[in-house]
Amino acid sequence: MIFPDIDPVVHLGPLALQWGPLAIRWYALAYVAGILLGWRYMVRLVNREPLWGGRTPTATPLQIDDLVLWITLGIILGGRLGYIVFYMLVNEGQRNGLIEHPMAAFRIWEGGMSFHGGFLGVCAAVALFARQQKIDVLKLGDLIAPVAPIGLFFGRVANFINGELWGRVTDHPFGVIFCNQTVQYANGGRCPAGPDPRHPSQLYEAALEGLVLFAILWFATYRLKWLRRRGALTGAFLVGYGLFRALLENVRNPDEGMPDFPFGLTMGMILSIPMLLVGAWMLWKALREPADEAPNSETHEPA
Repeated sequence: MIFPDIDPVVHLGPLALQWGPLAIRWYALAYVAGILLGWRYMVRLVNREPLWGGRTPTATPLQIDDLVLWITLGIILGGRLGYIVFYMLVNEGQRNGLIEHPMAAFRIWEGGMSFHGGFLGVCAAVALFARQQKIDVLKLGDLIAPVAPIGLFFGRVANFINGELWGRVTDHPFGVIFCNQTVQYANGGRCPAGPDPRHPSQLYEAALEGLVLFAILWFATYRLKWLRRRGALTGAFLVGYGLFRALLENVRNPDEGMPDFPFGLTMGMILSIPMLLVGAWMLWKALREPADEAPNSETHEPA
């Protein structure tokens, strides 16, 4: 199928919401939707007393309101810095361009955000927030983990709308030719992905990293009551994301200009495999310890 002719810039009727280099893009709205829905979901979790086994929830709704701002800054700053370190500096062409034009590091509107950088940025923000509020950082991570797939889903759908991060060439009938009028206009009459059908890997990631991982963590939160097991949900998220991302790198096209890593690895695999290993260790450790229950707690979650 031919990639739909979707303009990355949001339109209000016939008018594009754009002022010079500044524009309201679907990618930005995806970030906003993920953050807002994640915020409301976290508030819902702390208000569900049965999930906590009679213990006081990790954070109050007011603390979560403040935490969202910290997380947002962590996503933006970490995502951009991660892209510079993991991709621009590793790519010889982009590295030379960055040296010649250092201000390019701040041109976020031209694209360039790394999930792994954003993840590390959020980890730093959460650690600082937990220290300030005197909250157990791992329990705070368990509260955030079930929420993260919401943002991942919207982000990957936005990647598809932008016609970026496409997959490898395929002869399967569901392959997508990432070339339309909008893409050609934005790239001076050419299609960076070429004329061949490719895996819509963005949608695969939206399904696995977003929907499937959300369902797994929902089950672990509501049915297995893993908010009572310190580190279990954080570990499950790391395992799920690391596994799905590493597998999908086999159908996702490597970034242009990246070096040939040993054993056929890609940068996405190199950054995801440690997440998988650390998450497996955290999950194993959390499940060995008894669940955190209040004495004589008889609270039950309604079906």
